[in-house]
Amino acid sequence: MKHLAAIITLALGCRSALAAVPLWGQCGGINYSGDTTCVSGAYCLVQNDWYHQCVPGAGPTTAAPTSQAPTTTAAPPTTTAAPPPAGTGFVQVSGARFTLNGSKYTVIGGNSYWVGLTSLSTADMNKAFADIASAGGTTVRTWGFNEVNSQNGNWYQSWSGSTPTINTGSTGLQNFDRVIAAAKANGIRLIVALTNNWADYGGMDVYVRQILNSGNHDLFYTDERVKTAFKNYVRTFVGRYVNEPGILAWELANEPRCRGSTGTSTGACTPATVTAWIREISAYIKSLDSNHLVAIGDEGFYNQPGAPTYPYQGGEGIDFDVNLAIPTVDFGTFHAYPDHWGQKDSALAWGVQWIRDHAASQTAANKPVILEEFGMLDNKDTIYTAWFDAVVSSGLAGDLIWQAGSALSTGNTHNDGFTIYPGTSTYSLLTRHAAALKARA
Repeated sequence: MKHLAAIITLALGCRSALAAVPLWGQCGGINYSGDTTCVSGAYCLVQNDWYHQCVPGAGPTTAAPTSQAPTTTAAPPTTTAAPPPAGTGFVQVSGARFTLNGSKYTVIGGNSYWVGLTSLSTADMNKAFADIASAGGTTVRTWGFNEVNSQNGNWYQSWSGSTPTINTGSTGLQNFDRVIAAAKANGIRLIVALTNNWADYGGMDVYVRQILNSGNHDLFYTDERVKTAFKNYVRTFVGRYVNEPGILAWELANEPRCRGSTGTSTGACTPATVTAWIREISAYIKSLDSNHLVAIGDEGFYNQPGAPTYPYQGGEGIDFDVNLAIPTVDFGTFHAYPDHWGQKDSALAWGVQWIRDHAASQTAANKPVILEEFGMLDNKDTIYTAWFDAVVSSGLAGDLIWQAGSALSTGNTHNDGFTIYPGTSTYSLLTRHAAALKARA
């Protein structure tokens, strides 16, 4: 690494830069106390008040002035944020329950992964969230990633060779600002996944392919160059919203596994591999943001070799109970897709047991666990009724349907066979379930 030959003294703040910040590193922001001068060929770009980043280009020759926190007792760097706005607050956990401002918070609602990925009008964003809120929803899970190779349409990160560019403009994070505003306008808080195990909207394989020119999916979890690139993305995205109470939680990934869409791996990935990555990345997010909860976003697979059904056998690299015990993981997540997991013929009973087993894990870990994705292609009302009864009776912390649907000005949102639209019997069932879950002691 090439260092600057001289120490540059900043007139504002009277601080000395003892070493140059590398490309994509942090160079300023509220509570930041590190170096503020970037390596040659880069300049310090103000991404937001909390995070300034060294990016390529011929910008200012010195770092942008560091925003100053209010003149109160100094806080430790990066880990402590300013108090939340009065009357809003951040969702927290207390044992196996979620709380908001000291009262119970019920996680109930749906997945709308698409809401920030297309150019929706503000009216359509509000309609999507209003449809969920009208069924009693409090929470929506959505994507905080979109990896592309050409900067067309909406995107969050674009790749040119091994070099990524994060989009903080109107088609990127500024558009996500609109998503948060629309959610808040409808009383909804967001759970935001930061990458994808699958090829949809980029995800892990893009990092591995662009940086390593490899198809081995599991290198995402072990290669230091890949992990550094992902952390840089996380730092920008998470850093922008540290003080935003409209975010309920960050999720490391959507459905992390040893294999992705290509099914290609090094052959060395085990549950221990993914668990080590979860420890590292969850701790990293906590170092950036002490306000928000952190979860994994996994499918809740157990690691019980020889178990009679696939989701319990440990073959995908996930060990639910071990991962739930990680101190920097605040709550557990699991999914339920009997149609895809070889359990279609016994979906009702198998799903009830799947819910009860995760509720038992919740009790053992004394952390909340939610069924954050679930879907059936057929016989929805009968099966969901049984599953909802199990959620309520078992004490499970909450659930989110896959997926919420709406009729927007552009037409109906995507129907993958699981989508639930207002005006249907299943939507009415969801409404009754939300009321029952909120009424539970």
